[in-house]
Amino acid sequence: MRSELEERAARAVQLAKDCGADDCLAAVAWGRSVELGWHANAVEKVQESDSLELSVRLFAGGRYSAHSTNDLDEGRLKRFLTDAVALTRALEPDPFREIAARELFAGLRSVELDQVDASLTSLDRDRRMAIAGELATAAEADDAVIGSNCMVFDSAGAAALVGSNGFRASRESTSLWYGAEVSMRDGERRPEAHRYVGDTHAADLPSPSETGAEALRRVKARIGARKVSSRRGRMILTPEAGTSFLGRLLGAISASAVQQKRTFLADAQGQRIASPLLTMTDDPFRKRSSASRTYDGDGVALAERRIVSEGVLETFYIDSYYGKKLGWKPNGGCTTNLVFGHGDQDLAGLLGGIDQGICVESWLGGNADMTSGGFSFGFAGHLVEHGELTEPVTEMNITGNYKDLLQQLVAVGNDPLPWSTFRTPTLVFDGVDFAGT
Repeated sequence: MRSELEERAARAVQLAKDCGADDCLAAVAWGRSVELGWHANAVEKVQESDSLELSVRLFAGGRYSAHSTNDLDEGRLKRFLTDAVALTRALEPDPFREIAARELFAGLRSVELDQVDASLTSLDRDRRMAIAGELATAAEADDAVIGSNCMVFDSAGAAALVGSNGFRASRESTSLWYGAEVSMRDGERRPEAHRYVGDTHAADLPSPSETGAEALRRVKARIGARKVSSRRGRMILTPEAGTSFLGRLLGAISASAVQQKRTFLADAQGQRIASPLLTMTDDPFRKRSSASRTYDGDGVALAERRIVSEGVLETFYIDSYYGKKLGWKPNGGCTTNLVFGHGDQDLAGLLGGIDQGICVESWLGGNADMTSGGFSFGFAGHLVEHGELTEPVTEMNITGNYKDLLQQLVAVGNDPLPWSTFRTPTLVFDGVDFAGT
């Protein structure tokens, strides 16, 4: 499959050159996916897709454009590319749009990322239904449950990237995701909670029964949740909540954000932006992870990148285009696996050392402005008293600025979700303002 896709991409590059393009970067991607929805002990929906698409990035006369099509018939493709090149030459020049120089992919690593689970390429309807049934049985194992919605999603795909600059590479992967959303009776209220897991290999995931049982545990933990009085204290973020919270930073540490003045970190490279406890590394070579890859969309070879080292911002994500605009050497514009420096305790261990605080388990909307660093988020979770999770809380808010809060990180756990590509452990922040009643 990969060699066939590479040949298709190479042929598209040659056709684009024949049609008058100076350079071309062509990507051909194939994908198959099936999603099964399960409700009330029956299949609610089945959605299947199968796609083959060509995307080309054209460079002609100092101009640039991008186009895509799923019609790969060579005769029609030649007409498509002829029109696309003509359109490109009619655009305004952009001196910063150039295909990546050869030296940027000269160090491309040949590494086995083990992203294909052969058992997922032959997953059948009976197995999908069995997974959904196991999820539902575990998720509804309480008389107070109103119902559950379960989902099973599996996919397989391959993609090739070929450039007129001599770049040629491909990748292949599979994935399996499943989970359940559960609602319960709580007087006049109907709390809900969910649990979804997913990875490239089925064997690396908790079982469907464990996943459904965790969704049920979470919704039961929300029974009686309410607002409590406003206060200032320690905030504990579970790994899932921490991923969402720190994930906002990714938009602020890209070269595009710096060039377009959309980040509060524009002048912060080499400076301390967080507590010394925060170390964040981008590791593109982590085996069996869906985010792993050896090159970015420009064909730039990837390497392990230390983004934040003991609180100091080391580098940005730099793609070819914005790197050229800023005069910075590209290091890959895509994020892969974010790995954090770890402490020596999990969530339970960290809670044991906290007398008073609030554990944030999920976010209930909100917004963040990465130009200023300001944020305001609603959340649900539990009070922490004398090292234990006690009363459930909901519809409360935290408001502040990343510039300040990152400096208030006082503890880091050792418990990232095994299947997550953003491997945030439990995080503890001091001096957080919680808004309630």
